[in-house]
Amino acid sequence: MIAAINPTTEAHQQGGVPPLQSSFERSSNMEVAILEAGIVLVNGKEYMQDAKGALVPLALIKPQDKLQDEVVRKIMGHAIDLNAQLSRFLGYSNVDLGDLDALLAQEYGAKIGGVKGNRTYQTIDGLMKVQVQVADQIDFGPELHIAKSLIDECLNEWSAEARPEIQSIVTRAFNTDKEGRINRSEIFMLLRQEIADERWKRAMDAIRDSMRVTGTKQYMRFYRRDSITDGWRPVTIDLAKA
Repeated sequence: MIAAINPTTEAHQQGGVPPLQSSFERSSNMEVAILEAGIVLVNGKEYMQDAKGALVPLALIKPQDKLQDEVVRKIMGHAIDLNAQLSRFLGYSNVDLGDLDALLAQEYGAKIGGVKGNRTYQTIDGLMKVQVQVADQIDFGPELHIAKSLIDECLNEWSAEARPEIQSIVTRAFNTDKEGRINRSEIFMLLRQEIADERWKRAMDAIRDSMRVTGTKQYMRFYRRDSITDGWRPVTIDLAKA
């Protein structure tokens, strides 16, 4: 049975149906019912709400648009459930490993992991392991602008004889993305270049001085293998690599 609800109630808001707003005038006796995902029944008529918040009669929705809506809602339903499962899995895993660390620390009187907290756990047969890695989150201070000026001086003076690969790295390193962040991996690539020019060396010193550790992020990785002589295969929890 379809339960009629008032669109202004808390239950309506929590149900995921956007507030009804359009040229349709609300009245005290207006009945709104949820028929299926994306469709609402208003005074006995079926509508879908568009991106502008207007109610569009279901009969006016193109079949291909309705099909696309259904497919996206179906996939998103699975994605949201999977996201919740992964969140619970990560939480439970952290608790389990934390409990294990506490027991081992109590047994041996020492903290598990190195200075940064990296740890590895393995099964007795050596066929499965879990790695916890803690990585520094690095940002760059104003010294980076000085480094860029010194590097530009070098490139302008070297001109034709400058190696094109160096120019390419510099361009990629200091080009910011949509969030205004520089390319950290290319910055580190610059630091690996062996160049004798004193201005270049001062630029590299400026880059190193600009580095700030702003926090840490913990990563949990999973591996398995069929036999002790095989290499480790990652158990991927990443849609891009699954």
